[in-house]
Amino acid sequence: MTDGQVLRVVGRVLTGPGAATDEDEVRDQIWVVGGRVSLTPPTGAREVTTVRGFALPGLVDAHCHVGLGPEGAVDTATTEEQARTERAAGALLLRDAGSAADTRWLDDRADLPRVIRAGRHIARPRRYIRNYAHEVEPPQLADRVRREARAGDGWVKLVGDWIDRDRGDLAPCWPADALRAAIAAAHQEGARVTAHCFAEDSLRDLVEAGIDCVEHATGLTEETIPLFAERGVAIVPTLVNIATFPTLAAGGERRYPDWAAHMRRLHARRYQTVRAAWDAGIPIFAGTDAGGSLAHGLIAREVAELAAAGLPRLAALSAATWGARAWLGRPGLTEGAPADLVVYADDPRADLSELARPRRVVLRGQVVV
Repeated sequence: MTDGQVLRVVGRVLTGPGAATDEDEVRDQIWVVGGRVSLTPPTGAREVTTVRGFALPGLVDAHCHVGLGPEGAVDTATTEEQARTERAAGALLLRDAGSAADTRWLDDRADLPRVIRAGRHIARPRRYIRNYAHEVEPPQLADRVRREARAGDGWVKLVGDWIDRDRGDLAPCWPADALRAAIAAAHQEGARVTAHCFAEDSLRDLVEAGIDCVEHATGLTEETIPLFAERGVAIVPTLVNIATFPTLAAGGERRYPDWAAHMRRLHARRYQTVRAAWDAGIPIFAGTDAGGSLAHGLIAREVAELAAAGLPRLAALSAATWGARAWLGRPGLTEGAPADLVVYADDPRADLSELARPRRVVLRGQVVV
């Protein structure tokens, strides 16, 4: 809102971590003053605009790719369209898990979602999607990680496994000693490390090297799930992306039948894998893998997929709201926090499909949808 104006949000406002289960964290109303949340009514004569409904902190897509398309980096107009699509879906905080584009200019746009960047993907030569990654051999990995840690917003993204064309199947990309040196380098720079991993074989080395998160994590097994839980390693399952595995397998089956069969197995047990991870206490967050070949604006579908996998409804909601914001070091709807919120006609705690129907989207205190 502009100077002298106040936005009043009335109804049921879930104000921060714990709001889904602690009634003390559910308020009847909040105010937006100067672009920030106030839990008490402002004093003085002001123009007040009222929005009614069920309010959540702005949704989090914890794995997307802004500025990226099927062939690599996209132009600024396409990048802006991607960001606007996320905004319309209520996703106001985006963890960009690797992009070949320089999207820093988005930070100057008060009307677009906030982005937490992991720099550019880091992969082995010819072991990832063309034009996506910095491609290095293991001796150069730690140095490249330091550079991306300095270029990002507290995260670095490795490609942990990909198809090995000689083997004809998914295989780890890095030896254990290179991983240890690289992850240590990132931590020295104050950055956390995540990795793209579909299959089983790379996971133990990554966790034992000190990784902080794994994307997709479809290869978790009864041997590695306890290790993730013990070390507190988070996962972002990207189930809306994993749903594409059968199509990918069909496209590559003639040339790589072992890979295709492996992808189908990972897909078939995807819900079982996520539920077992949840039961073991592994932190789980919602991310869509939007960008590249997958459309933006799918966060509501991802939350529904987490619930379909067996997460309790409120846990699935937290994975894209309070829990995700706390994990990424960003506030919810607490006193003085930036006013990034989404308002719904009905209670999304009772029906997660409501997340796909935002009534109002407020970004930096401005009603943008």
